[in-house]
Amino acid sequence: MDDADLQMLKQRAPGLAAIYHTGRESILHAADVAALEQARVTTLGRKSALTEFLRSISTLPAEDRPLVGKGGNIIRKELEALVDEREVRLKAAALSTSLAEERIDVTLPGQPFPAGHEHLISQTMREVEDIFVGLGYRIAEGPEVELDYYNFTALNTPPTHPARSAHDTFWVVEQRETMPEAVVDADRGVLLRTHTSPVQVRVMEQQEPPVYVLCLGKVYRRDSDATHTPMFHQVEGLVVDEGITLADLKGTVAHFTREFFGGDREIRVRPHFFPFTEPSIEVDVSCELCGGKGCRSCKHSGWLEIMGAGMVDPNVYGFVGYDPEKVSGFAFGMGVERMAMLKHGIPDLRLFYDNDVRFLRQF
Repeated sequence: MDDADLQMLKQRAPGLAAIYHTGRESILHAADVAALEQARVTTLGRKSALTEFLRSISTLPAEDRPLVGKGGNIIRKELEALVDEREVRLKAAALSTSLAEERIDVTLPGQPFPAGHEHLISQTMREVEDIFVGLGYRIAEGPEVELDYYNFTALNTPPTHPARSAHDTFWVVEQRETMPEAVVDADRGVLLRTHTSPVQVRVMEQQEPPVYVLCLGKVYRRDSDATHTPMFHQVEGLVVDEGITLADLKGTVAHFTREFFGGDREIRVRPHFFPFTEPSIEVDVSCELCGGKGCRSCKHSGWLEIMGAGMVDPNVYGFVGYDPEKVSGFAFGMGVERMAMLKHGIPDLRLFYDNDVRFLRQF
């Protein structure tokens, strides 16, 4: 707006000229972008003095309306242009200040990002694998959804065995509505395997002795408490060769125990029963927490059970075509979660599956 227009505006509409001067000063003196935005709203907003004045033009004398209306529009455009110009300068000044004062030292090390690692269960399985691979065993795997035949029948577990009950086993397809039908038609069932022993049968079907295998994987049973979960992990071993005796089994268990728990741990062998081994044993290890003196963890016995084992029942060989007069063998099985609990002093098995990172980071 030139000086002549401004002087005429001061004479005809002194209020509009005052609004122009006040708005221009507030815009030019805004110290930063935030203050400039506040000045823009105050000067040009819907409730600003300029807007209110322009709305009142209709109340002016008829001869003053064209001049005041034209002057008001010119003032609005000039102030808007002044806001844009001032914003560019303030942003440029802020950038210069930031570049000068907020320097980044690229030689400093970056913020570390936490890296993940194997779950304790996987670590334990790999540790057990390493021990038995060092003894000459090979690793064997099999399906988790298994046939009734491999899970029970071929392991010398008859159709009337309680483990086949729906209260103990997760059945996918169960062709056994009545007990007489179960005896005749038991091998048609499909289930989530209750142990990794079916892998042993499959291995023996595929190869002749000698057999030295370790079978690891998930198994499923209808249990859920502090020491049992419906899904858990199991490690089972099978040896079939000529001249294998119970002394070989005990020596293998003793070696594994020393390697896994440490050289100062003692083992104890007790008689037991399993359908697919004869004779059968259970193996205990001395309690680390009390040194064998007795505590709550070991029920004051000084011992903790770690596995079941035994010599393979000759009846099992009949399902795979082995000659029990020429070969003998042993099998053993242990829960991975239980091994980890005993080694690391974990009180509740369910901690493995709570996905609490604070717990998992300890191992």
